[in-house]
Amino acid sequence: MSTMNIPFLDLVTPHLQLEQELVSMFRNSLRSAAFIGGPVVEGFEHDFAQFCQVKHCIGVGSGTDALRFALMAAGVRAGETVITVPNSFMATTEAITQTGAVPEFVDIDERTYNMDPGKLRHHLETQCDLEPKTGRPISRRSGRPVTAVVPVHLYGQMADMDAIVAIAETHKLMVVEDACQAHGAEYFSTRENAWKKAGSMGKAGAFSFYPGKNLGACGEAGAVTTNDEEIAVQVRMLRDHGQQKKYYHLIEGYNGRLDAIQAGVVRVKLRHLNRWNQQRQKCAELYGKLLAELADIILPVEPSWSRAVHHVYVVRHADREELRVYLGDKGIGTAIHYPIPIHLQKAYQQLGYGEGSFPVSEKVAREILSLPMYAHLQPEQQQRVA
Repeated sequence: MSTMNIPFLDLVTPHLQLEQELVSMFRNSLRSAAFIGGPVVEGFEHDFAQFCQVKHCIGVGSGTDALRFALMAAGVRAGETVITVPNSFMATTEAITQTGAVPEFVDIDERTYNMDPGKLRHHLETQCDLEPKTGRPISRRSGRPVTAVVPVHLYGQMADMDAIVAIAETHKLMVVEDACQAHGAEYFSTRENAWKKAGSMGKAGAFSFYPGKNLGACGEAGAVTTNDEEIAVQVRMLRDHGQQKKYYHLIEGYNGRLDAIQAGVVRVKLRHLNRWNQQRQKCAELYGKLLAELADIILPVEPSWSRAVHHVYVVRHADREELRVYLGDKGIGTAIHYPIPIHLQKAYQQLGYGEGSFPVSEKVAREILSLPMYAHLQPEQQQRVA
C-alpha cells in the first residue's frame, strides 16, 4: 500500500475491459472498408445527439475542428471579436482566431474556474460601445464588433449558462459552448425548469474525444451538437471540403471529417459513459471527504445547479510546486491544467495583455494541481493520495 504507484490517468484498464467489443468493431470496419463516413459515423452521431438531448450531432476530426466549425457555422466572421476566458486550453482561442476573429477575455469565477457572468456583463457595459444600427457591442479594445461568447465548461463542470445566455441575448450575441471537457455534464436551468446537458444550451456546442477525455477515442476525434438545422448543414459542409454531395462544392471547406474507426470506438464507449461518469462522481465525493480536513488545500466547488462529470479533479495549494514534487516522489501522478493563462502565452502577446490583466485566472494558475481522476480509480488509491 505505501509503495503503490498511482498514475495520473489510466487509459489501459477501460480498453482492456472493452477489448472484445472494440476488436469486433475494428474487424467489421476492415471487412466493410467504409473508413470515411457511412453508417458507423451516422450511428454515432445519432446516439451522441440523443445523449446530449439535441437534434443534431456532426462528427469531426478533433475538438478544435468542432469549435472552429461551430463558430463559423453560427456566423462568426473575420474582423469580429469573440469573448471567452483565459483559463482554458489553447484550442479555445485557436478556434476563434482561425475563423479570422479576435479573442477577448473576461476573468473567471474563483470558485468554479469558469466564466464569471458578472465580469462578462461588466465588460460589455464598460469596455464596449453600442453600434447605432445593430445595437451590438463594439469593443473599444479592438474596434471590432463583438458577435459571440464562448463559455468553457472546464474540468467537467458547466459554466453558469442561464446568466451567460441572458446577458448574450441582451447584447445580441451568439453563445457557442466549449464542452470539450464536459461529456454528460448537466446544468439546472431555471429559465427552462429542467436539467440541461452540456452542448444543448448555446447555438452550438463543441466536444473533443481526445483519448484522455471522459469519452475518448483511440486518436483524434470531435463533434458539434446543435438544435439549429442550418448550423448542422453548414458544419457538415465545412468538415468535408464544402461539399453537400461528392464533387459539388458550395463553399470552401476543410478536411475535418470523423473517420469510421474512431466513430466506432466512441460509439462503443458511449454505452458505458453514464456509468463511468457516475464512478467519477463517486471518486470526487470520496476525495472531498478525505481531503476536507486539510486546511491548506482548496477543494473544487460544485454549485447546486451543477452535476459535474469531473474530467479532472483540481485542488489548489499556495505552494503548488512543493506539493507536486512531493506527490511525484511518492509515486503519485499529477498534472497542471493550466500553468499559463492564455492571455500570457507568447503566441498571443500581440493581443497586448500582461500580468495583472485577469488576476483570478493568474492566481489560480499558480496554485492549481490536478490529482489522479478516472472512472476506474480505486478507493484505496484515493486514500493513499490523501
